[in-house]
Amino acid sequence: MTAIYKKELRSYFINPIGYVFVGVFLTVAALLCTYTTLKSASYNTSAYFSFLIMSFIILIPLLTMKLFSEEKKLRTEQLILTSPVSITATVLGKFFAAFTVFVGSLLVSCVNFIPLYAIAIRERAGQSYSALHIGPVTSEIIGSLIGIILIGAAFIAIGMFISSLTEDQLAAAIGTIAVILFMVIMGLVNTMTDASGNPIISSYAVRFVIDWISVLSRFYNFGYGIFDFSALLYYFSLCAVFVFLTVRVYDRRRWN
Repeated sequence: MTAIYKKELRSYFINPIGYVFVGVFLTVAALLCTYTTLKSASYNTSAYFSFLIMSFIILIPLLTMKLFSEEKKLRTEQLILTSPVSITATVLGKFFAAFTVFVGSLLVSCVNFIPLYAIAIRERAGQSYSALHIGPVTSEIIGSLIGIILIGAAFIAIGMFISSLTEDQLAAAIGTIAVILFMVIMGLVNTMTDASGNPIISSYAVRFVIDWISVLSRFYNFGYGIFDFSALLYYFSLCAVFVFLTVRVYDRRRWN
């Protein structure tokens, strides 16, 4: 698995896709941070992280569309099927390579938070350092980052599975966009209300089911600095399911 991981990680920066992803990610993160927090002189990051999740609709497919589609297009898929490395190790190697690029970009984007502490200190001018309330700001940011990493991992697993179904990278990207868009929109619709303040989805059972499977509803506790073990289990399960499905796709091709 290590050899596959290194090969895939290196491949992101041999061709432009890795640089494009990192550049677009950092640009989007900087713009979102500027307009949701810095411009309003606020250190509330909830809007920033909410919009960042929505940007994954476009960003994550950039990262995953080539994982297996490129192998089919270049006719190197047979190397995967006949390699002494197991299919599971190959899939995990590709997954962790994409995940590393994603997490690395996210961590670099954390420089955007440095001005937030300056804002917090300015708003508490004249108070003692212990009363600056830096702790809650930090816990919310760290909690949100953990939630973002988990959501990103789940979306990468989904994109990787879709990439394994087609040799057309554009089709893989569009398919991943559609699935992630559905998952994000589904969570947003569940929170919408009409002019009277009533939920637009009147059925409690439907709202409950949507809320239970929504990737957004499980993120909010992390945004408050609360570590939600059930959400952690949900995101890990989502990753495991789509990694398993990708392995099954190639297991079936190997035996056929």
